[in-house]
Amino acid sequence: MVKKLVVAISLAFSAPLVVAGPAEAQKWIDSEFQPSTLSKQQQMDEMKWFIAAADKLKKAGINEINVVSETIDTHVYESKTLAKAFTEITGIKVNHDLIQEGDVVEKLQTQMQSGKNIYDGWISDSDLIGTHFRYGQIVPLTDFMAGEGKEYTSPTLDLKDFIGLKFTTAPDGKLYQLPDQQFANLYWFRADWFERKDLKDKFKAKYGYELGVPVNWSAYEDIANFFTNDVKTIDGVKVYGHLDYGKKDPSLGWRFTDAWLSMAGTADKGIPNGMPVDEWGIRVAADKCTPVGASVSRGGATNSAAAVYALSKYIDWMKAYAPPQALGMTFSEAGPVPAQGNIAQQIFWYTAFTASMNKPGLAVVNKDGTPKWRMAPGPHGPYWKDGMQNGYQDVGSWTFFKSTPLPRRQAAWLYAQFVTAKTTSLKKTIVGLTPIRESDIQSKAMSDMAPKLGGLVEFYRSPARVAWTPTGTNVPDYPKLAQLWWKNVATAVAGEKTPQAAMDNLAKEMDAVMARLQRAGMSKCAPKLNPESNDWVGKGGAPWAKLANEKPKGETVPYNQLLQAWKEGRVK
Repeated sequence: MVKKLVVAISLAFSAPLVVAGPAEAQKWIDSEFQPSTLSKQQQMDEMKWFIAAADKLKKAGINEINVVSETIDTHVYESKTLAKAFTEITGIKVNHDLIQEGDVVEKLQTQMQSGKNIYDGWISDSDLIGTHFRYGQIVPLTDFMAGEGKEYTSPTLDLKDFIGLKFTTAPDGKLYQLPDQQFANLYWFRADWFERKDLKDKFKAKYGYELGVPVNWSAYEDIANFFTNDVKTIDGVKVYGHLDYGKKDPSLGWRFTDAWLSMAGTADKGIPNGMPVDEWGIRVAADKCTPVGASVSRGGATNSAAAVYALSKYIDWMKAYAPPQALGMTFSEAGPVPAQGNIAQQIFWYTAFTASMNKPGLAVVNKDGTPKWRMAPGPHGPYWKDGMQNGYQDVGSWTFFKSTPLPRRQAAWLYAQFVTAKTTSLKKTIVGLTPIRESDIQSKAMSDMAPKLGGLVEFYRSPARVAWTPTGTNVPDYPKLAQLWWKNVATAVAGEKTPQAAMDNLAKEMDAVMARLQRAGMSKCAPKLNPESNDWVGKGGAPWAKLANEKPKGETVPYNQLLQAWKEGRVK
């Protein structure tokens, strides 16, 4: 009897004791959840709603859920801090797993194919919106919020405050994913070097225009050549006018699918993505939904003159103006290099690196903590025209499977709203620098941080941001098509094929995959390939005819002038 009592007491003390409720919420509001665009009373009101909603789920037997995301600073904060907060405030435990982006996609495919529930909620890139929409296995949030998820949808969610909803809305007009974090690929440059009078005078004498933020690729190339071959060294350090990465690796695919062809001007006009031909070169039919081909012979633009130009410039610049080791680098290896202090500019730089480029003691940070660098809109190639997408923006978004049991899906939806709620979103933005709400972007806290963020706040407050968008809905199966890019691009980087031959093969393989998808069938907007024809070029849209001059005169703009334009509501 005594032994049984001891065991019972031991078990009682070892069992987790979750004390959830307003008192726990107040502790988090007074400490971690500051600053916020809400008052503390408004935060408490919002948290009380979460507590009440969670109580209903706990009565239904839901005490623990499993969610997953890729590993970036924003999601690390969610996993280590906000998941703990949600658990303590609501009493529902959250296991927020962090894995590599490729693993997220692989596990997502497994749940799609098997129908077995692996995770209750997923942060999946909105690049998969075309996939999610067509296969019919992802819950349309528009329907969910009006039906099975209605009583678990926060009255303070305020969807209109999210800046990325157009990226997670399918051709049927329904919202399929809720944005959790966003970052763009922009132009990065050493503002301190660009303002040096001796360098400005030398550049003007050689090229006939001012050293400044490049508006077009011609200017970017001139600046790259100038720093690499004319300036050569600064303060005894060998400098380079460009940085990129070229190792045969899956990350090489991101380098291109993240709108590189669109930056050159390969696609049609259209925001958020070119229509009918998008930044991957995929054309859709008049219904704006049915993919009909990637090859020029089918009306696509993946192997068009503009696409071949884009690949050629990527290779030429890396070999001529980047550090020699760049050819052997992956995305993650190249990321920290600009902070070492020998790179003058980078045309393809993700704002997700902002925090890592801002640490005290770095060669690119002043003693007062302000950066020596700035970010700006990326320059565009000669095929680009006003009204086209100008760059890529990653939008990691909450995604839910129909195969997930309803109560678990409802609980995961509750957590998704918690980590994007106004109570928590501003602090999360400050930690990860991946803003999702207009109210956070316009907050005093972000204004106060702006001088140390190198233009991030100004960019997200500017009208320019609408031209930086994720992969669009023309792509019918992102996982199957994305893997074709890096393998084909690598053959051109290695010199095994010409850029034209590499893009020809890529377009051919994309069409082959879409033909298989056409035969397999999809629930909505399955591909239906156009017959091959030589009659697509020169019709007033993509695929565009080859330009006689692919290097027009360079054009730059002073950075301060650019900032002023943004403040006045102009793009430039």
